Amino acid sequence: MRTVRTEQRNPRSCGLDRKSTLEILRTLNREDARVASAVRRELPRIARAVDAIAQAFRSGGRLFYVGAGTSGRLAVLDAAECPPTFGTPAKMVQAIIAGGPRALRHASEGAEDSAPNGARDLRRAGLSAKDVVVGLSASGTTPYVLGALEFARRRGAVTVGVTSNRRSPLARQARIAIAPDTGPEVVAGSTRLKAGTAQKLVLNLLSTAAMVRTGRVYENWMIHVALTNRKLQRRGARILEEAAGVDASTAAHALRRARHDLPAALVMLKTGADSSVARRAVAEAGGNVRQALSRLQHRSARRIGR
Repeated sequence: MRTVRTEQRNPRSCGLDRKSTLEILRTLNREDARVASAVRRELPRIARAVDAIAQAFRSGGRLFYVGAGTSGRLAVLDAAECPPTFGTPAKMVQAIIAGGPRALRHASEGAEDSAPNGARDLRRAGLSAKDVVVGLSASGTTPYVLGALEFARRRGAVTVGVTSNRRSPLARQARIAIAPDTGPEVVAGSTRLKAGTAQKLVLNLLSTAAMVRTGRVYENWMIHVALTNRKLQRRGARILEEAAGVDASTAAHALRRARHDLPAALVMLKTGADSSVARRAVAEAGGNVRQALSRLQHRSARRIGR
């Protein structure tokens, strides 16, 4: 049986245990530098996945990540960051990890061997044809992930595979295969290294670009950031000052009038609308601030033109 690339020995790190600390770090760093270019070569396929995810969100669908071990933990991290960063409902982006919540803190390597459990966990999550499922597996052979993607395919959901082995079962099974070739690891088989870094970069791209495409970002500001602590409240006020071109006092007053709804406060400052009108415009635009601004400005122009 041919050894997959992620399990092969890396000739560039032979004799690792005989190197000095600085030489070990240089070896790791040189290999890490290869990851970004490997991900860059996958951008056309990542773009297809982003468009599918954005379309799912517009249609009321959800994004599910499925993984085991390192892949699952990275997926949980990305999903957990979406609500505070982009103001999304908790269930809009979900991560399912083999072995459940306990696997976040404790190795549950045996949990990845069950394909039926992957299907079962997605079924329990209520997967529908409107959703997108992203399966993550460095080797592309993890039964839990393959079982989940097969179930998703039968349900009619869009399936995306993220793997470091393009010829793997995961890449063949997914409708969209994202396969950055990160090559053998510095420590043979330890895919928490380059393969894990590539997965983190891909997850950053998928979630961030999909949120931008669906209007959860205005210009390059986190306009839907959750104002849940003092640091984030200061950040929200600073975003409002910059985006609306107003001073700190005006921004703070608008935020209070909008009941600390940052998108509504920005719409108020840019259009002169009152709080209720601004909040309704943002809601009608599905949270897309630029669309809300455009609609209100268009209505105002029509009234003036009469």
